[in-house]
Amino acid sequence: MVVDAFKRYGLDAVISPLIECGNHTRRRVTLTASVTQKSYIIGFNRYRSHDIIAIKECPVTRSEILSKLDDIRAICALLTNNAKRFHVTVTVVENGFDVALSGCVVQSEFVRQKMIRVALSCGITRLSVQGEVLIEQEKPVIYFGDVCVEFPIGGFLQATFEAETIMSDIVLTHLKKAKNAADLFAGVGTFTLRMAKKMNVRAIENDGKALANLDQAARVATGLKTVVCEKRDLFRRPLSAKELECFDSVVFDPPRSGAEEQVNELAKTTVARVVAISCNPVTLARDLSLLVTGGYTIEKVIPIDQFLWSPHIEVVATLSKRKTKKSWKF
Repeated sequence: MVVDAFKRYGLDAVISPLIECGNHTRRRVTLTASVTQKSYIIGFNRYRSHDIIAIKECPVTRSEILSKLDDIRAICALLTNNAKRFHVTVTVVENGFDVALSGCVVQSEFVRQKMIRVALSCGITRLSVQGEVLIEQEKPVIYFGDVCVEFPIGGFLQATFEAETIMSDIVLTHLKKAKNAADLFAGVGTFTLRMAKKMNVRAIENDGKALANLDQAARVATGLKTVVCEKRDLFRRPLSAKELECFDSVVFDPPRSGAEEQVNELAKTTVARVVAISCNPVTLARDLSLLVTGGYTIEKVIPIDQFLWSPHIEVVATLSKRKTKKSWKF
């Protein structure tokens, strides 16, 4: 998949051997639930279909989540008159489980109280419905390195801890000489807070809640360099080449659609080191081709399979640009 995408955009880069994550490592899953007065079914959608396949086991999902499936079914079964179809996102956090229901509304106080009792009895850390917290026994937290961050409801997290660690190591190795870096599409701080142990970081993210949690974590953590958080839609308002010139390094990890507008600006700069991360090899290859046209050299391309048995793959690419000396003549 990665080789074909790079060939499509005429990129001459050596693709490193695939790094595979193991079975039962996925720490975040989104289930689909269909509930009627007569029955209910909870599981995954059939490939390219709205049909739901009920599951009892899953070879990619962490055992902690699988052990909670019966409890999650019990909670969903209570929503007979509240929704016909909705989603349940279950995330393993440092101190338990975050369970977020979306696409449904709990109008009955009786049903609400029953859901709370079930959640309390099975040790769910936080249960929310459409963004409203029903119970929160304690703030769900995650760690990026040794920095503790409150996990936002339904927040984004790399699919596996193993892949997150590998990607972070690649970022830190490539940016080992950096002093001032930008982390674009920073989320809740997956890379920002690790980078801040070694360099000043400006974290830019459009999700206000994720950014607020990142900012709070950076403020109370010890041993960090300066972390500045900025809420900004990088699709509508990318950092200009002039704004980027104050950084010696840039990391970007955009959604599947890529970061074409932002990359066009980055390509005009003299930023020395760049790390590009994506779960879509095609849009990554497109973005990298723009950087190469702008004078960047691709150093490494590392595919990481954290989406076992699916048509998706994570890719990390490291790039560098040599500054042109004014005395050079062509």
